[in-house]
Amino acid sequence: MDVSLREVHDSDLPVFFRQMNDPESCHMAAFTPEDPADHGAFEAHWTKMRTSADVAIRTVLADGDVVGNAGVYGAPGEREVTYWIDRAYWGRGFATAALRGLLELEPERPIYARAAADNAASIRVLEKCGFRISAKDRGYAPARGAEIDEVVLVLHGG
Repeated sequence: MDVSLREVHDSDLPVFFRQMNDPESCHMAAFTPEDPADHGAFEAHWTKMRTSADVAIRTVLADGDVVGNAGVYGAPGEREVTYWIDRAYWGRGFATAALRGLLELEPERPIYARAAADNAASIRVLEKCGFRISAKDRGYAPARGAEIDEVVLVLHGG
């Protein structure tokens, strides 16, 4: 399948909302909104992301179908990547392809990422794209209702 990135369209938002309300996906991501089903909070978050000068967010397409989103946010020197791929597409290389495409659009380095320490698939995606674990941390994961271990990864160079 051909994976590409494009600007987020209003019509993508209902797809993202559905994806963010998949319990298995939320558990794996761990660091989700307090209440993913709060549509008002979802809309406010996406409005902020789409209008902020510090955020570059894209829709991930696979053969033209919306399969998720990927973005970069934060101040210079502290930029961080984020991505979300629909669970129906896990394990097929879409996250890796989307992240590679995003990194081509974002020249700043270093760039950071965070993942739940037990999210081996996401850590593997990040490592395939050149990120390396640089630190370990703990943080409150709303999707799990507990503080959990997380890893901080960094990508240096071009």
